[in-house]
Amino acid sequence: MPMARSAVLLGRLTADTVRLVVTLLVILGVGYAVGFRFHGGAVPGLLMMMLGVALGVTICTVSAYVGLAVKDEEAVSSFGLVWLFPLSFVSSAFVPVQSMPGWLQAFAKNQPVTIVIDEMRSLALGGPLVLHAWQSAVWLVGIVAVFVPLAVRAYRRAS
Repeated sequence: MPMARSAVLLGRLTADTVRLVVTLLVILGVGYAVGFRFHGGAVPGLLMMMLGVALGVTICTVSAYVGLAVKDEEAVSSFGLVWLFPLSFVSSAFVPVQSMPGWLQAFAKNQPVTIVIDEMRSLALGGPLVLHAWQSAVWLVGIVAVFVPLAVRAYRRAS
């Protein structure tokens, strides 16, 4: 069937995006039920949600490449999202960066998960933006720009 090689990957990313939006809406619904409110209003709240979905899609592009590049199914299932654990746990998502050992703070402050999480937290709570939105956008667009072509290339080799 004549179709673009990227169509399968883009279809998968579209399905993942829909899944991310539904998950986000469920989490926000539960949050609202227990008392969470956006302190900055609707527009920053919407921007926070869009940034969360963008982070999720970015992670999906890296995962798509890993899944296509690793030939062994068992290796893919065991490797899975192992690459994401250090980025998640060495970020401001769970603990303040200031509470980390000094040698770890430099990495934690300058990696994409911390930058995006701090931006989302500021948008949700109505506080001043800790980092500029452009830093989040540059990280996310840069990662997608690297891993989408790699995933398409890995897909071509696999098929």
